[in-house]
Amino acid sequence: MERSRFALIGAGRMGLFHGETLSHRLPGARLAAVADPVGGGKELDADRFYTDAAQVWDDPEIDAVVIAAPARLHSDLIVAAARAGKHVFCEKPTALTLADADRAIAATRDAGVVFQVGFQRRFAPDWAAARALLDGGQIGTPRLLRSLTRDPGGFDPARVPPDTIFFETLIHDFDVLRFLNPGAHAVEVYATADALVEPAWRERGLRDTAAVLVRFDNGTTGFAEACFATSYGHDVRAEVFGSAGAATMGDARRTAMTFSGPSGRTVATMHSDQELFGNAYIAELAAFTDAIRTGTPPPVTGDDARAALAIAVAAAESARTGHPVRITP
Repeated sequence: MERSRFALIGAGRMGLFHGETLSHRLPGARLAAVADPVGGGKELDADRFYTDAAQVWDDPEIDAVVIAAPARLHSDLIVAAARAGKHVFCEKPTALTLADADRAIAATRDAGVVFQVGFQRRFAPDWAAARALLDGGQIGTPRLLRSLTRDPGGFDPARVPPDTIFFETLIHDFDVLRFLNPGAHAVEVYATADALVEPAWRERGLRDTAAVLVRFDNGTTGFAEACFATSYGHDVRAEVFGSAGAATMGDARRTAMTFSGPSGRTVATMHSDQELFGNAYIAELAAFTDAIRTGTPPPVTGDDARAALAIAVAAAESARTGHPVRITP
């Protein structure tokens, strides 16, 4: 089988993981190029290294791109890649405004390229199994949903733009709420947020802790929460409660071992997203590669990303105004 030739755009922490996946973890992929403005990614096993993404658009050997650049650049990179005829996998969010998301989606549709977005939790075994139960009717009609993200901390508040907690952290949870309530649309959002980890940065716009209530058009209520720092590791969980049952997802334990000693009972926990979701990150790129090869639709589309972004935009506005915000189609 001929391997799809990829270019990685952005060689930060997440980009390096995706680059390793393309080089060594996916038989159907080959990392042909890395484009990073500061020359990062040289440790990756790539054929070529660029400092300008435009060099990727002009490279006839590149079939697809994986965009792991800063979020503010995503929509422009998606548009440029699509116009160059490259299939696009982009880390979340696709954009920071709905207008830019629409522009990116339109560009990929006009070009006829595969466009997939990086919501890896859909590919994690717990979340996929819960969705299978939903699709099979065992959970019944969803009534209440919950999703949470508690990061392990260690962030620099000076490098966190306003509303990051909604657009780059909770956007995963907003997608999970939609994933666990298939076919429903969010209609109203109420959010509250504050700087509780770094209160000295509150007046500069930092929000490091947030809670969001989301109402859907089928009557289901979803709750999402996030915090940028925990004392015990990387904690990601979810629950769907329905008319016929309930399913819970997420376990931050590193192993199933529990140690009991004089000070009590302890378990080892995971401390990074790549440790917690490593296999899911690989699975999402495998699904993208399969979509390119077979011509089938990707499992996470631009429309999925736009719907999660609409909730994030409403949540940011609600947190600023203190009032619920309606979502219009």
